[in-house]
Amino acid sequence: MPLIRTEIQDHIAVVTLDSPPVNAVNADFMRELIAAFDRFNDLDDVRVVILTGAGKAFCAGADIKARAGKVFEPGERWEHNRLAREVSYSIMECKKPVIAAVNGPALGAGMGIVASCDILMCSETAVFGLPEVDVGLMGGGRHTQRICGLSLTRRMMITGDRISGAEFYRRGIVEACVPADQLMPTAMEMARRIASKSPLASRTAKQAASTIEFMALRDGYRFEQNMTAELSKSDDSREAMRAFAEKRAPVFTGS
Repeated sequence: MPLIRTEIQDHIAVVTLDSPPVNAVNADFMRELIAAFDRFNDLDDVRVVILTGAGKAFCAGADIKARAGKVFEPGERWEHNRLAREVSYSIMECKKPVIAAVNGPALGAGMGIVASCDILMCSETAVFGLPEVDVGLMGGGRHTQRICGLSLTRRMMITGDRISGAEFYRRGIVEACVPADQLMPTAMEMARRIASKSPLASRTAKQAASTIEFMALRDGYRFEQNMTAELSKSDDSREAMRAFAEKRAPVFTGS
């Protein structure tokens, strides 16, 4: 049975982590997730992705039961670490915007997956944390620090504390914290808004946001200006301006 389920409709891909009971991460799980996001890069009918979990958990992190007492063969640990890195990169580098719809606990590796998405939403049952300190492991801190800042990230890493979705919303880390039955409708509403935009413009906006994150102000703004100049040459850009002037809805082709 696949551990990652994908459904595509109306330019929206819904990716569901489905590894009962808590969507724990193992090698097969990581390979399937990477393959799913790599595939979206080449699918013109996908303009935006929603990533969520099946059951009561989003992703409870590494499969500790499988790792307990495991003796790694030479090179096996390095392969595992490389896969873990590529899971995050496959989401961050995916050309399509990714919405995290966090339906339950997102812990450890699950927290890293959340932090790799573009827009974050959660249910009131969601909790976030880096509990590796309690099981003799470490990881996920660098990705978490991108969205949580220094103090909260270190608190989670050092104490293993789990932080509620409501607290993440209060701190401005997630865009919405809603009742569980409203999570997917809320995420779908955002996805439809993104899917209605020019897919070329959405891809360009994500690429720009990802690139300027680590650039100085002057260099980052210059990069944005250069991308704007290139985007303005596209058919979609010309169509957007014509539609605005003619007070009608634009029809985008992605070119």
